Amino acid sequence: MKSLTASLRLLTSMVAMPLATVPAWAQQSAPVLTLELNDAQASDKGCRLTFVVNNNLGADLSKAAFEIALFNEAGVVDRLTVLDFKELTAGKTKVTRFDLAGTDCTRISRVLINSATECAGTGVEPNACMNKLKTDTKTGIAFGV
Repeated sequence: MKSLTASLRLLTSMVAMPLATVPAWAQQSAPVLTLELNDAQASDKGCRLTFVVNNNLGADLSKAAFEIALFNEAGVVDRLTVLDFKELTAGKTKVTRFDLAGTDCTRISRVLINSATECAGTGVEPNACMNKLKTDTKTGIAFGV
């Protein structure tokens, strides 16, 4: 009887352990578009923002563009502009830079993604660029939705 009980416990633990890892695995494979504000530096044109984008939506984006709001050090919206990331290949990481003419990087306190003005691709929901967006920053500037 002890042998049967021990065998049942072993079998139960063998079945339960893989089930415990399923949510983590499912979460890692969830479709996501990652947008990281990687750098903000002065350029001869103004402020150069560098972004790292990773398209893990499971489909190519033929066009992705976002309207952003730039907040100054007082927390007041200083400017609205659209950043066009163009094509984003599924599963690929892309680095892109935008020069914001007449903008002083040291005066930017926050970059807010206001909306996705373009989000197009075969098999991609029109709202996927916002609904599945994950943001991060490597700068001292607050960045998100």
